[in-house]
Amino acid sequence: MRMQTVLHAVFPPECLNCGARVDEDFSLCGACWSATPFIFGAACDLCGMSLPGQNADGERLICEECHTIARPWEAGRAVMSYADVGRKLVLGLKHGDRAEIARAAGPWMARAGADLLRDDPILVPIPLHPLRLASRRYNQSAQLAWSMAAVTRSDVAVRALVRSRSTPSQDRRDRFARFENLSDAIHPHGRFATAIRGRSVLLIDDVMTSGATFAAAAEACWRSGAEHVRVIALARVGMDA
Repeated sequence: MRMQTVLHAVFPPECLNCGARVDEDFSLCGACWSATPFIFGAACDLCGMSLPGQNADGERLICEECHTIARPWEAGRAVMSYADVGRKLVLGLKHGDRAEIARAAGPWMARAGADLLRDDPILVPIPLHPLRLASRRYNQSAQLAWSMAAVTRSDVAVRALVRSRSTPSQDRRDRFARFENLSDAIHPHGRFATAIRGRSVLLIDDVMTSGATFAAAAEACWRSGAEHVRVIALARVGMDA
């Protein structure tokens, strides 16, 4: 009898959201899958925000927010909207010690970002400040990067960027305050940033709200000599959130 079969007999796989029995590890039950706001239709080509309708072939769609904010990256995607089950999954990964959510998210992110992988980019997670990393004990963005790399066989540069300043929480800050909060907070690592020189870079984070964190990281990548910079988030916060 296979070890996996034995494990499933003792510890049956459970839905990542509600705990119901499922057929496979690291998956959602049918009801929770239907309740998860995955972005399958039209989406902004810069930030991944879900848009009404469907993408037309070859058409580049840009949301209202990205028309008003200069994005220092070339393209962006998101797996789901930050609402309902999507919000619960992100919070579980970020604050609930639930690494299994990152394991499930790897294939989702590979699907959502398939067109961003065309030139074999190096995956670079958004860094945490050392004090935040010590208190949380893991970087959820790095876990997402490793999980996505397991599917795409991409290189990962976990230490290419460093957060040199401990920034207060972005919660309840307006757009301007979010960008101000991240100003001069993320830099290339003196030794490890060479991994992204001359490479296409795909920045990875758990959630995008204003895009301030991605902007700070993207600018650091450009300073390191990146050839292209794109971004992908597990979840995108809507404009009305």
